[in-house]
Amino acid sequence: MFQSTDSCRSAVPLKHARYWDIPGPFVLDSGEELHEVRVCYETFGTLNADRSNAVYICHALSGNSHVTRHNEKDDLGWWEGMVGPGKPIDTDKYFVICSNILGGCSGTTGPSNVNPDTGRRYGSSFPKVTVQDMTALQYRLVTEKLGIKRLLALVGGSLGGFNALDWAVRFPDSTASTLAIATGPCMSSQAMAFDVVGRNAIQSDPDFADGDYYDRETGPETGLKLARMLAHITYLSRDSMKRKFDPERNCGRDVLSLFETKFAVSSYLAYQGEKFADRFDANCYVTITNAIDYFELGVDPEANRKTKEFDRVQLLGQAIAESTCRWLIVSFTSDWLFDESQSRELVGAALRSDKRVTYCNIACDGGHDSFLLEEPIKGNYGALVGAFLRSVAESAGIAGAHSAQPIQTPRIETAESNNRIDYDRIVELIGEDESVLDLGCGTGDLLLRLRRSGAQRRLVGVDLSEEYVLSCVERGLDVIHADLDKGLRGFSDQQFDYVVLSKTLQTVRNVVYLLDEMLRVGRRAIVSFPNFGYHRYRTQLEMFGTAPQTDLRDETHWYNTADVRFLTIADFRELCDTKGYKIHQFIALDTWKGRVVNEEEANVEADMAVVVLSR
Repeated sequence: MFQSTDSCRSAVPLKHARYWDIPGPFVLDSGEELHEVRVCYETFGTLNADRSNAVYICHALSGNSHVTRHNEKDDLGWWEGMVGPGKPIDTDKYFVICSNILGGCSGTTGPSNVNPDTGRRYGSSFPKVTVQDMTALQYRLVTEKLGIKRLLALVGGSLGGFNALDWAVRFPDSTASTLAIATGPCMSSQAMAFDVVGRNAIQSDPDFADGDYYDRETGPETGLKLARMLAHITYLSRDSMKRKFDPERNCGRDVLSLFETKFAVSSYLAYQGEKFADRFDANCYVTITNAIDYFELGVDPEANRKTKEFDRVQLLGQAIAESTCRWLIVSFTSDWLFDESQSRELVGAALRSDKRVTYCNIACDGGHDSFLLEEPIKGNYGALVGAFLRSVAESAGIAGAHSAQPIQTPRIETAESNNRIDYDRIVELIGEDESVLDLGCGTGDLLLRLRRSGAQRRLVGVDLSEEYVLSCVERGLDVIHADLDKGLRGFSDQQFDYVVLSKTLQTVRNVVYLLDEMLRVGRRAIVSFPNFGYHRYRTQLEMFGTAPQTDLRDETHWYNTADVRFLTIADFRELCDTKGYKIHQFIALDTWKGRVVNEEEANVEADMAVVVLSR
């Protein structure tokens, strides 16, 4: 009745939890020390002989070490759909680790634990901890206790994404890849506002007793429940709430609660608040949300905040520049807690630092909770995570990591479908070590040809299709999910030797803007485009009275084709003259006959042109 991402979580003891008492005091960012720290963790799968298949999962605010079931008799984990045998994070292939964070209440030292110096629970005396403190403890668990010097991957969503980001830049040699999901470089001010209200709900509860409520008969349960109810709203989206509650919006459920339950949404929130208070501690909630709100990747909370004028973009770039791993960054279209723009900040910083990065904004109406939901995990999101990990594992030479799944490419019935001779020409134009940004890269065919023809080169694709992004990742390529009509945000000036736009110009709405962007980002641009002045297209219009089109799939017609421009070679030459683009090379092709056409006959005899441009 009340299914949510919290449905599988409870206060029952963790059956497979393991514990590590770290030797000596643990020094915090603040300079304070915790004299005894215990870490609660769980592992899944088998560590291979050279310890190269380890994947560390960083949990979100209310998570714990129990990511997934260890066996059929075990309780469900909080990321059951993503982790397990045959799942995207496959425990038949990878050794998965997850620990409860410092300051938590699921086995790792936090405010509800006993302070060894006093013999009483910490309560208000528990020191301030930061995301960096949490990460440092996770890192020590992996390296000191488990003896793993380099992870195959770090994976984290939301707060877990903060941990993964922080780990990747502060301990750069310790991971081959980082998957940052539904997260960003920091909390937005809007998101922080919800945390502030939640903490106020807890701290203004009369039973909070300034955090020292453990010896009292009642604790601040009312405040904690309200904080959770408020936070839970931020995990959903307008559409998901409409789908979940609107059909019976005035029909509350019979929930045992002090809170209002007369509407569908109010009984749902009351249930979530009651359930959360059974398994979580108010001091822990305050401690963790404070750590979340103070976190800002690359920004020193003491040094930088004393000076209001500092360049956050520059500092973020400097932080990401310290990393050495491959990156997968994922956002969700309906997530307003960590929206697309925050992920794109990370992507831009990685691109400007020439890091290997792939990004996708998954279409899903589940809100922030999308990264935990079964439906998107079973769709492109889960497939993307699985494909990326397989690619990283294959690059690392891990036995059994590769899973050769067929790439589903669209079947396009044109003369050049099996032999893109424009690709052949483009490859010939680019030197072996020259970097390439391929716009509208599709399934990555051109990038694969370039990878095979060059030893060391920077290759990145851009495409608007989730399916094409997934296909590229399956092939081990780096690709950015983006709309070309919005330009090349995140890419630096003159970052690539060549920016390529192959057979995509006719689909672009703002042609001049994109060409200018290509020549900003690339030393030179290569554009291939269909020539609608070609004699076959002219005949089609003249003799049959139907609009010419280059996309001849059965389901594509004039009214649903991607072609929005019907340019000729003569039109393109005129544009170059008008805008001052210098043409270095011009190749006219008749792809139906597989031949090069001389320039004098090009506008009639060539159905495609390949042009090299610069300023």
